[in-house]
Amino acid sequence: MKNFLVKTIANAGALGVAIWLIQDITLTGDSTGEKALTLVVVALLFGLVNFLVKPVAKLLTLPLFVLTLGLFTLVINALMLLLTSWLADKLDLGFHVDGFWTAVLGGLIISIVSWALNMVLPDDKG
Repeated sequence: MKNFLVKTIANAGALGVAIWLIQDITLTGDSTGEKALTLVVVALLFGLVNFLVKPVAKLLTLPLFVLTLGLFTLVINALMLLLTSWLADKLDLGFHVDGFWTAVLGGLIISIVSWALNMVLPDDKG
């Protein structure tokens, strides 16, 4: 349970940094509290998308991973971010990613920040 909480906090922090750095990734809300709640819900949604959809997408595109020496991961991360944006729109959450190249840059930032936060934050491994 602690590991799930740490990963959600890391996702929320990484998404927050991407929103802060890239103007075409937006988070809307009437108040700071509403934006924070939306960010946490979007982080949960992003985690769910990465847990359920990303492994299938990686398996189906395995030859492209091998051919590009793993660089195709950037495309998969961008697609997961776009899927999260689409689902957030369907759930009426104030989160939007505008375009594929924005998603590529956002996915790269989220990956780097999430990795750094996961290194700093405690986990269950004791």
